[in-house]
Amino acid sequence: MDCTLGETCYIQQYVDHDPGPGARDFTCQGLSYDGHKGTDIALPTLAAMAQGVRVRAAAPGVVRARRDGVADRLHDGRDLAGKDCGNGVAIRHADGWETQYCHMRQGTIAVTEGQEIAAGTVLGEIGLSGRTQFPHLHMTLRRNGTVIDPFAPENADSCGSGATLWQDPPAYRPGGLLSLGFAAQVPDLAAVTEGSADDTPPRRDTALVGYGHAFGARAGDVLRIVIDGPEGRVIAHDAPIEKPQATLFRAAGRKAQAGGWPAGDYRLTVTLRRGADPLETRATTLTLR
Repeated sequence: MDCTLGETCYIQQYVDHDPGPGARDFTCQGLSYDGHKGTDIALPTLAAMAQGVRVRAAAPGVVRARRDGVADRLHDGRDLAGKDCGNGVAIRHADGWETQYCHMRQGTIAVTEGQEIAAGTVLGEIGLSGRTQFPHLHMTLRRNGTVIDPFAPENADSCGSGATLWQDPPAYRPGGLLSLGFAAQVPDLAAVTEGSADDTPPRRDTALVGYGHAFGARAGDVLRIVIDGPEGRVIAHDAPIEKPQATLFRAAGRKAQAGGWPAGDYRLTVTLRRGADPLETRATTLTLR
């Protein structure tokens, strides 16, 4: 994908290596779900998807199949009649290898069946088609019909210390922050995922709310939200995470005080903590005049 991991996109889930009902990624951690057969590279918001993020072929080959025309929308549980992948492309490579690309954006599939392509050929754009709740590319790698994890192609029990098929192996992030911002009231999840949660920023006479949007949270993690203003700390709130969540957001704030908030700079700091360690901390500043 034409994005920067850790900045404009992130890996949401990996191939499941647990043979039972649990889930285990290639590092022996839990960034996967039971039966997951690919790598999910996600965008933080629908607004990022709307800007257009191109998907490229991982290796040279021949297009075996393609599909377009599936609407981009959050899956609501309806029967997809075999179109769980949504809009996608399957490419046959040498020596029995195949890559499959799913959930691409309607109307963007740029290749045809039987077409010979080079590594890096644009296949389309990331979308929200098929069985998905967030904009992402699901890529499955197979050899002779067997699913292969490109992060651990030889030893599923290597816990991240084995070989890889990536030319430049992406850094593993066990969880982290997707976005944060100020709002005049607690935003709803739809606004956060759309990227519009901070379209109406606080004023001196409104509530002052900070929110954080995260991924890969586990039970026991804490999302800490702190707002500091020109006269000191406004709020410090710890939101404990009670169960594993692929994505989540939390918010905290205070109503406007009598006479309004003092003019000046307000700094929002959001931290996702796992035990004593911060997985990631981000900050942003709002100026009230």
